[in-house]
Amino acid sequence: MRIAIALLIAGCFATGAAAAPAARQQAGQRRIAPRGPCAERGVSDLYCLDLHAIPDAAGATGSVDLGRVPSPFGVAVTPAGNHIHELTAHIAGLPAPGSFGPYSAYVAWAATPFFDPVIKLGVVDNGVNSLGRVELNKFLILITAEATGEVEERSGRLVLRGRSPALFMNPHDLMTQAPSAVLPPMNRIDPADVEAARRNPTSRGRIRSADIPWGWPAPPMHPLVPMLPGMMELAPQVEKLFPIVLAGDQYDGIPQARPSQVVNLPDGGTLDLEADLVRQSFGGRSDNVMMAFNGQIPGPMIRVQAGSTIFVNFTNRTRVPTAVHWHGIRLDNRFDGVPGVTQDPVERNGTFRYRIHFPDAGIYWYHPHHREDVMQELGLYGNLLVDPRPADYYSPVNKEQVLILDDFLVNARGENVFFGDESANYMLMGRFGNEFLVNGEPLYELDVDRGEVVRFYFTNASNTRTFNVSFQQEDGPPRDSRAEYVADGAMQRVPTAPLPIKVVGSDVGKFEREQMVESVVIAPAERYVVEVRFDEPGEFHLNNQVQAINHRFGTFFPEVDTLGVVRVADRVATDDHGPAFDILRENADVIGDIDEYRDRFDDPIDRELLLTLEVDNLPLPIEQLMLYDWIYFNPVEWSGTMPMMNWLTTGNEIAWLLRDPATGAENLDIDWSFRVGDVVKIRLINDRDAWHAMQHPLHIHGQRFLALEQDGVPNDNLVWKDTVLLPTGTTTDILLEISNPGRWMVHCHIAEHLESGMKFVFEVQPSAPDRGTSR
Repeated sequence: MRIAIALLIAGCFATGAAAAPAARQQAGQRRIAPRGPCAERGVSDLYCLDLHAIPDAAGATGSVDLGRVPSPFGVAVTPAGNHIHELTAHIAGLPAPGSFGPYSAYVAWAATPFFDPVIKLGVVDNGVNSLGRVELNKFLILITAEATGEVEERSGRLVLRGRSPALFMNPHDLMTQAPSAVLPPMNRIDPADVEAARRNPTSRGRIRSADIPWGWPAPPMHPLVPMLPGMMELAPQVEKLFPIVLAGDQYDGIPQARPSQVVNLPDGGTLDLEADLVRQSFGGRSDNVMMAFNGQIPGPMIRVQAGSTIFVNFTNRTRVPTAVHWHGIRLDNRFDGVPGVTQDPVERNGTFRYRIHFPDAGIYWYHPHHREDVMQELGLYGNLLVDPRPADYYSPVNKEQVLILDDFLVNARGENVFFGDESANYMLMGRFGNEFLVNGEPLYELDVDRGEVVRFYFTNASNTRTFNVSFQQEDGPPRDSRAEYVADGAMQRVPTAPLPIKVVGSDVGKFEREQMVESVVIAPAERYVVEVRFDEPGEFHLNNQVQAINHRFGTFFPEVDTLGVVRVADRVATDDHGPAFDILRENADVIGDIDEYRDRFDDPIDRELLLTLEVDNLPLPIEQLMLYDWIYFNPVEWSGTMPMMNWLTTGNEIAWLLRDPATGAENLDIDWSFRVGDVVKIRLINDRDAWHAMQHPLHIHGQRFLALEQDGVPNDNLVWKDTVLLPTGTTTDILLEISNPGRWMVHCHIAEHLESGMKFVFEVQPSAPDRGTSR
């Protein structure tokens, strides 16, 4: 039997932390110390731009902050995926406008690099000036002397100007350098050999890991972002694992996956849950060997009532030792499902009985906590809907829909792309998929009557991708951004205005106040409860819309993909819940619950946690490329536009870190201890100076917390969370309620980052006689 399988069965199919390099590049050591007004004020260059004066105004100086816009999500974006920034200008040294000619006021403008459009921001002067909001990917800030402050078009003398951080991205071409970075021949792949393996009668038309001992087939590329030639000669420096290998000789007996079924369990009810192999195809292409709970992708949707307790008899029929984590539920620690922390992994044909108590209403989910990068990607996940006891906990609706979002990575034949065996690959940015799934299917469909209000429970089960979803009326077929790019060279279709979406709840309950938005941002592991009213007959698309980056050319481009279709009939709904939908409720029960903690919001910081990265021994093309890309990082990396570079990275080169700045301890060496009843204020710092900074969805097991503020901007509509999206280069303060004893994990929920070791465990002791804050 192949070594890879032998290692897997022996239990070496484990967390990639063991493969972390011994010598790693210190984060930020490449960076030149920033200079200018932003640096002098201590503001990150990702969220601030310096203003530069013309020679005639040499004494003038200034900067513009790109501040956070209050949002129920981790970031504020438009339905098209453009980040929204609140601009604040800090200006000093401006002479009187009249010193430049017949002018009486200074006016600030925002303009695209092509000066179309040019947007008036308002009159400014020395001091602090609020300029309002911009929604542009790349823009200039211009301050001109004008005849009056009432002008609507720029015509006066330019005095100060600056460019947004994204404008520092410029085209770069490393094609003359990359071919020098060719690894030894054993890592190359001959396309003729790959085709020969495919035609092998024993392969059943599928490339198996055992058929290609000499190398890895390259992953699918993005149609708009060509890779460097030198990278095409490289392969990940770990053994490859193709899911069909997990089947051994059992392939012909593997059943087809079934759709998820709803399982209603009463208090004290029991569910038998098995993890096993299934087969599933996408778009009528090749069958993939997948994993499923009870043969279903997603697994059974378990529905219970808040306050109830159920039992789950779990059996592992796969070859991979595993367990089941009940994400977001404040349950007994011994049933949290973390191998090596709360239980031993369940070996093949082994069993474990979980006892799960549900203290909080809302939407939760379950998944493995052992090689999530493989097992979760292959379909081992499912939802838990916890119904509230008060009948009026939510507003009345016509329908409820539970949607679990995912993306799946396949090649042109619809086959699953190889995984790393002894360590995950795609470890730098995480594994982005190219096939979108809702409830395990490529296209979600729903039929409603005109005027119906639908409550959607969204869960993001993807390895890496953050979604930005909206509902838009469209006449054309479902969108596929990759197919449209290939066919048309650009996205020609312009979506209509999105339907209003009422945000009701998130991870562990309801918001203080319901709020209308146009799109919903959902990071991996997050959940949101929203309501939508469909007033007009026709077809509405559930779209994921983002602004992706072509790093080769330093440009943004739109990606629009249809996840589902809602068909609205002309007949009128029997029950009219429109009046209830129009009311934005203030939830007194939530406000009262949070009131107990408001006097702690302004407390000093108790703990800090830095999220950063260290690297070692990366292929030369990646090192060279990142020297250019490091100058700007998007707040959220929305799309996998660098699949080849990402695919190459493993635990041999990448170490994602959680670091306690007070002690210098990292990941599993962090030693935090609390008592039940403690309330802990934690500052989460997403290191802008990391070698490759990106967003992190940070998950805390067994407790709940409030996201108080980001970059000094208070959150004015709170909700209890278990996962928080930390945009690149930001600082987020949370208030952690310690209510549950045991040993609990904290980790990034990008599966490949977790596998690189980005996690630690904190201890919660039973409550002390006197309640106090842990410092």
